[in-house]
Amino acid sequence: MHMMSMMSANRDAIAGKKFGRRTILRVLSFARPYRTAISLFVIVIVLQALLGLAPALLFRQIIDVAIPQSRRGLLHVLAAAVVAAAVCNAGLSFVERFYSSRIGEGLIFDLRSRLFDHVQAMPIGFFTRTQTGALMSRMNNDVIGAQRAVTTTLGSVVSNVIVLATTLTAMVVLEWRLTLLGLVVLPIFIIPAKRVGRRLSSITREGFDLNAVMNTQMTERFNVSGALLVKLFGDHQQESKEFSDRAARVRDIGIRSAMYSRTFLIALALVGALGTAMVYWLGGQLVISDAISLGTLVAMAALVTRIYDPLTALSNARVDIMTALVSFDRVFEVLDLNNPLVDRPGAVDLIAPRGAIEFDHVTFSYPSGADISLRSLEIGTSGSVDDGPGAEVLHDVSATIEPGQLIALVGPSGAGKTTLSSLVPRLYDVSEGSLRIDGHDVRDLTLDSLRSAVGVVSQDPHLFHDTVAANLLYARPDASREDLARACRAAQIHDVIAALPDGYDTVVGERGHRLSGGEKQRLAIARVLVKDPAIVILDEATSHLDSENESLVQQALAHALRGRTALVIAHRLSTITDADQILVLEGGRIVEQGRHDDLMHDEGLYADLYRTLLRADLEGVDRTP
Repeated sequence: MHMMSMMSANRDAIAGKKFGRRTILRVLSFARPYRTAISLFVIVIVLQALLGLAPALLFRQIIDVAIPQSRRGLLHVLAAAVVAAAVCNAGLSFVERFYSSRIGEGLIFDLRSRLFDHVQAMPIGFFTRTQTGALMSRMNNDVIGAQRAVTTTLGSVVSNVIVLATTLTAMVVLEWRLTLLGLVVLPIFIIPAKRVGRRLSSITREGFDLNAVMNTQMTERFNVSGALLVKLFGDHQQESKEFSDRAARVRDIGIRSAMYSRTFLIALALVGALGTAMVYWLGGQLVISDAISLGTLVAMAALVTRIYDPLTALSNARVDIMTALVSFDRVFEVLDLNNPLVDRPGAVDLIAPRGAIEFDHVTFSYPSGADISLRSLEIGTSGSVDDGPGAEVLHDVSATIEPGQLIALVGPSGAGKTTLSSLVPRLYDVSEGSLRIDGHDVRDLTLDSLRSAVGVVSQDPHLFHDTVAANLLYARPDASREDLARACRAAQIHDVIAALPDGYDTVVGERGHRLSGGEKQRLAIARVLVKDPAIVILDEATSHLDSENESLVQQALAHALRGRTALVIAHRLSTITDADQILVLEGGRIVEQGRHDDLMHDEGLYADLYRTLLRADLEGVDRTP
């Protein structure tokens, strides 16, 4: 059950799995920086194995030489040597543990850092398809399982091979007949042990599944939004029953696993007792016949018990290694996911951005699941994630936006307004055509410099479970407290923050739930002001606010948009009528383009939408087009 708590895998993750040379070489490549530590680790194991032979050989000398010859001095020396061997072995055990943890923790650091960096850089589509709990399990449990593959499993195999080789060599040198007798009982144990190992592997895989599902359930239910949804719409008893049923199954698996393991250990103890008894039986007769000495018999009896543990472990080594390596394979599966949004070779920084934007015959389709996702990270998905490329969302869109202009994006729901705005910070790449910022194709710019030039205020802005100051500094870590206060005053939120128990050091709660919707919006606007971008995107930033909060947010937006290029997914009449240019989208196409008066005169789609907004505004209802 320890392995189940450390690793998470699909039911078929191990069954039938074959790890090729490429996987092994890749594992070794991750271990390469630790090759010196691994070499010392192996050397320490060898020394431990050799020292483990010392007590049996020293007892042989005590019984055969020191006691019969009444050599007290030799007896003192041999007894002291036994103690010294034990002390040295304890010291080596400490050193072995040091190198084992150094290698293991180093690998965890390397893999976890590499995974975090890779996953964080994945396109937003990856996160829309992936279950957070499954991803967290992959990044935590499987990374630790990979560590076990290199330290615990590899160390166990190396240690068992060395202990077995040295022990058998010593036994053959002492008395080959007793050595064969000690080995003859092994098939009685090894054959059932393999069956027990296979059964343990089967129930462990079931535990992997259950733990992954429970992890996902807890991740989704234990955040504020999930907890609120369960309380308002869910069935608390049903939620508890589902979790309890899975937990009960894990409990039952744990009991069965414990019983299988104990059966395994009892069988090992019985075989050890049987082997020792046979060695004493035959060895006693050889002693009586003067074929061997009594000391040799005692040494052989001590050594024979040292061969059962490693032989048994090595008989199941393949299952152990595959179980451990499956974690590496699952980590590599994520690392091998293609990320289409990376800097091109020779990409340049966007220097002193002015905010000019040009959509040049832009066509866009959302990528297929096979391009950005894994089925194993989409728990509950049956079949392949290769659902093919999505239908075209934008069709041959062209528009030119001058620096400092306010552009209103208007159109019915699903027209492509949000999709069009998401192409500017390169959350997705265009399928055809090009998008240029200050004359540069965004694909020729470094992502960091491009995104530092763009600020976004969404309909539901996200805040981290951290202080107000930390959430603001996320936009620009080098900003001073004066910078934060200046931005918050401009965003009409400073007085609210100052009234909080700890001011700017107040923790806002998960997703900012300690703040009202209007306060979160204004704090998000302050974050944009701290960032000071050349381009601001407002995605229905006031659609669900009451009139008082909306007024405050609008005042904050006036500061945020001043002197910046702005793309506003608009539903507020003043924003639309004051826009320098209005882009009217329908079905992913720009069907009308121009200023308010001109578009009203044309009596097209825009005029219909505007009258709908006007009527909704007069009636005081949601104005989202």
